[in-house]
Amino acid sequence: MNLIAHVEIPVADLERAMRFYSAVFGVAFGEIVTIHGNRMAYFPFEQGKDGASGALAEGEIYVPTINGAVIYLSVGDIDDVLARASEQGSELLFPKTPIGAGAFVAEIADSEGNRIAIQTA
Repeated sequence: MNLIAHVEIPVADLERAMRFYSAVFGVAFGEIVTIHGNRMAYFPFEQGKDGASGALAEGEIYVPTINGAVIYLSVGDIDDVLARASEQGSELLFPKTPIGAGAFVAEIADSEGNRIAIQTA
């Protein structure tokens, strides 16, 4: 069993964050839902596959920060993602760095001010 079941990335402006993640990661979000008074846009997720489910979450309790937990997103081409992030005005927080066996990691600030790590396998 994987310990991490679900992740919610705090956002101040859900539509702006959806545009950023769509442009940088090619994510197609479905319908925005409201749960316990908070608005959420879910990342694509398939039951039975590796990885946790996740959502962008907007609401009073969701406060974006660069100093909180760091979420790692898997990408196929880190250079392409970094270029698209730069085009969207994202700040590079940690440069592309090898982590062994042809894999790399980098960190960017998303449109809301969260620290997001990107990693290739």
